Amino acid sequence: MNEVILISIFVASILLLLGGGVWVGISLVAASIIGMELFTNRPTGDAIAMAIWDSISSWNLTSLPLFILMGEILLRTKLSELLFKGLSPWTKNLPGGLVHINVVGSTFFAAISGSSAATAAIVGKMSIPELKRRNYPDSIVIGTLAGASTLGLLIPPSIALIVYGVTVNESISKLFIAGIAPGIMLALMFMLYIVLYSIFKKERYEQVISDSEGSWKAKFKSIKLLFPVVGLIAAVIGSIYVGFATPTEAAVLGVVGSIGIALVQKTLTREAFKESLIGTMKTSSMIALILLGAKALTLAMGFTGLPRILAENIADMNLTPFYLIAALTAFYIILGCFLDGLSSIVLTMAVIDPIVRQAGFDMIWFGIYLIVVIEMAQITPPVGFNLFVLQSMTDKGLGYIAKASIPMFLIMLLGVFILVAFPSIVMFLPNNM
Repeated sequence: MNEVILISIFVASILLLLGGGVWVGISLVAASIIGMELFTNRPTGDAIAMAIWDSISSWNLTSLPLFILMGEILLRTKLSELLFKGLSPWTKNLPGGLVHINVVGSTFFAAISGSSAATAAIVGKMSIPELKRRNYPDSIVIGTLAGASTLGLLIPPSIALIVYGVTVNESISKLFIAGIAPGIMLALMFMLYIVLYSIFKKERYEQVISDSEGSWKAKFKSIKLLFPVVGLIAAVIGSIYVGFATPTEAAVLGVVGSIGIALVQKTLTREAFKESLIGTMKTSSMIALILLGAKALTLAMGFTGLPRILAENIADMNLTPFYLIAALTAFYIILGCFLDGLSSIVLTMAVIDPIVRQAGFDMIWFGIYLIVVIEMAQITPPVGFNLFVLQSMTDKGLGYIAKASIPMFLIMLLGVFILVAFPSIVMFLPNNM
């Protein structure tokens, strides 16, 4: 049978399985079996079993369930309440007032949960009722929360960065450290937008801020409320940066620290700990299934020759690095309209990896770039997971939330171009580890 027809059958099987609502991991394994049967005489079962074992036996993956457990435990503590009280005095007198808590709070929780959906849920439960009570406009409250919560994918410890690092065999430690500066940069850009928005809507904000007090006494008094979360984040990320601990060892430190915080706050009940373990098991199993499916698909892709063909064709087009990145940005934004971030990474890297390496991009830098683009996909309909989370927490429709998120989407797009123009923003810290 003609090779073009075989490749068409293989690609169509992937699209049909994913489009049919089959679990992503199962879809990838099934498609890989089809590809193996079409393109090689090698025993399919043995080959896929070896590939799957290789994907789940990586030592780097041991940090994944530990970081998830850390987040699950902390999400059941009083950190969200303490964080709101601790940040309020510092944001009340800024242009935009307490809306900044959406951004700063999301930045902190991004370093706790590693998940954008969890960040949106926790910070949203904390800030939306309070900001609504103070008559802040719904559009700015919902829009900033939708955008800032995506930082959960970027700021370490990030589940998405672990998955990317394992997929392309790059250092998890360097990826974590590389995500710090871009994450802070995006958070500051979100806050700048809030400031500019409040200036143009000054009349509406004066009524809100007039009842607020932000004295220096109140600010310094509130610092102690931030110690638990700041201390834990500093211990986990700092231990990796100075070389004191590997990501797995830092994850253990994070779990021990989260248990300590929960014990001090008396929130570590038997039921809460049980729920944390169950939540960790569910999330870890879901990610493991996607990863093993991706590894099997990568094996099948190799036999089809599709990655090599695409890489050669793109090389023949003589695209400049800028145009290649622009094309990949458009590709991942469109893909993100239909797939979640983790699936987008594992589904495409078998093809994208050789193309990017051949173009001469550093894979640490590309990983951070990729996560930022995937962040944008978290707030694009019809499958924008952060939009669904916020829809369940508000009385607004999906269209309203998506429209309110457009400024955040554009800010992240600007952030991508900044990272392309100034790659040292990403590479400075990991190069100096």
